[in-house]
This record gives sequence, C-alpha cells and structure tokens, in this order.
Amino acid sequence: MAEIRQLRTVNVTRYVTPLREGGSLPAIAEADDSFNYVLKFRGAGHGTKALIAELIGGEIARILGLPVPELVFANLDEAFGRTEADEEIQDLLRTSQGLNLALHYLSGAINFDPVVTTVEPKMASQIVWLDAFITNVDRTFRNTNMLIWHRELWLIDHGASLYFHHSFEDPAGHAKSPFAMIKDHVLLPQASLLDEVDKEYKIMLTDNKLRTIVSLLPDNWLQWEGLEQTPDEVREVYFQFLTTRLNNSQIFVNQAQNARQTLI
Repeated sequence: MAEIRQLRTVNVTRYVTPLREGGSLPAIAEADDSFNYVLKFRGAGHGTKALIAELIGGEIARILGLPVPELVFANLDEAFGRTEADEEIQDLLRTSQGLNLALHYLSGAINFDPVVTTVEPKMASQIVWLDAFITNVDRTFRNTNMLIWHRELWLIDHGASLYFHHSFEDPAGHAKSPFAMIKDHVLLPQASLLDEVDKEYKIMLTDNKLRTIVSLLPDNWLQWEGLEQTPDEVREVYFQFLTTRLNNSQIFVNQAQNARQTLI
C-alpha cells in the first residue's frame, strides 16, 4: 500500500505534441525536471472538473497499490505557447495558464488489448471495484484507458470519474447509487473476487487518507461559475461523497456482481 504524499509541481518548458485521441487535446510536454508528461489542461472540455477527477481517481488508485503514472501539478507560464502555430492549441494554452495536471509519460507503452492480455481475477476485481467506487465511465472495450508498459498493466485517465460534480446536485444520493454503467467495464468478466477486494479496500481507504487526497485540490480549481460554496466547502462535498460511497460499497459491488452474471 502506497503512502500519502504531496504532489510535486513542475514548470512546463516545451510543448512536444498533441495527443488527438481525446476530445480535450491532452499533450506530451517537457518540464523543467527534464521528464516528459501527458499534460491535461484546465482550459479544455470540462475544465478543472476533469483535473479534479483525474487527481482524486489517480491518487486513490495509487493509495490502493494499483499501478498509475506519477501525477504532478504542471504550471503553465502566461508567456508559454505564444509561438504555437495551431490556433486551437494556442487558445488552449492561453486559457490554461497556471496550475494544470500531468501524468508521467510512459514512453514506449502500448494500449491494453483484452484479446491479447488476460488480467488475473484479483487485479481485474481491484480495477473494477475502483472504477465502480469513483464512478469512472471510461474503462470499456471501446476505450480501455490502460497501457502495457514494461510488460505490466498501468491505469491512466480518470478524468471521466466523479460525474456527479458536473451538476453538483444531491451528492449524497449519487454516493449511494449502484453505478449501472459498470456493465460495460472491460475487465468485468474476470472480476470474480469483488467481495474479497471490497473488504480489503474498505480497510485501506481510511477517512484520513481520503481527506488528505481531497486536500490536494488547489483553491482555484474549485471556483466555478455560479458556485456559491468556498473551496473548503467544495472539498468537504468531495470528501463526504467518497466516505458515503465507501460506507455503502455493497450497493455498487452488488451491481457489478449482478452485471457480471449476465456475461458469464
């Protein structure tokens, strides 16, 4: 089990290339620590909510011992990108000044193919449990959001998680929802140990760990148009959502098990 940590902050020094597979135009970028990162922009798509989901989902996965690339805060200076020729990218860089989020770039990694690679039941159950817990709609056969790197499976891209925050209404109700979309999860057929994983993960995810993860969220990611709550109050909503969902995990575990029975 990984220890709680503070995220490093790097300064983006070079825009390398866009990754046009996603609608939000993430990019490979180089930072001042000489490493390359997959950079997720606050000015794209769902804005900072996607970064919040990426951070919370990725850090929960890491705390649970699942393989995820290191997450870092990535600072974009206001002068960055002025020479970029592509107007769409230039606009994206301009609206993303300040703190963004980046994942360590796994050079040479290939997309996970469920036809080629079989995931053993324990890990499959761990990943299905994680995605049901954080309501991640984006780990399907169409888009697995997993990579094979150095012959190991790695999880990426949790930005489509925590979808309750796009309306930010009735978070307690969403926390107790069964998450029907788990039926489309690419690893559900192999996830035969969900009860075992549920017991283990409920012990590992203490209130202190969840609160520490939520506390990582920067204030200026939590100031949305039309929102009346303060950043601390918004953090508390996320914390309460996660703890309520964890305390009612049997709801989404049962949903996953019932969905699995229709597949086997």
